[in-house]
Amino acid sequence: MDNKFRQKLPKIQDCCLSEEVSSIEWEFIDMTEQEEDIINRMHKLVGDKWELIAGRVPGRKAEEIERFWLMKNSDGFKSKRRENEKRQNS
Repeated sequence: MDNKFRQKLPKIQDCCLSEEVSSIEWEFIDMTEQEEDIINRMHKLVGDKWELIAGRVPGRKAEEIERFWLMKNSDGFKSKRRENEKRQNS
C-alpha cells in the first residue's frame, strides 16, 4: 500500500475528551450490599482495575462499577447520594 494515498486523520486532543466526560449526566447505580462489599474488597486488593473487579460481580460491566465507585467516593456526588437515599427510605 502506498503511503501517499493515506489520509491524515485529525488528532484527538485530551481537552475535548475531558469536557465530554464531565458533561455526561450520570444516574445513580444501585448495588446490593454484597456487590458493594465485593467492590470495596477487590478495590483494596487490585486498585482501579475495573475489568478485573467486574469479573467478580456477576451481571455488571466495568463501566458500571467504575461509575458506581466514583459516585460513591467523590465529594461531587454527595448531594445526589443523599437525595437517592431519601427517595429509597420514603
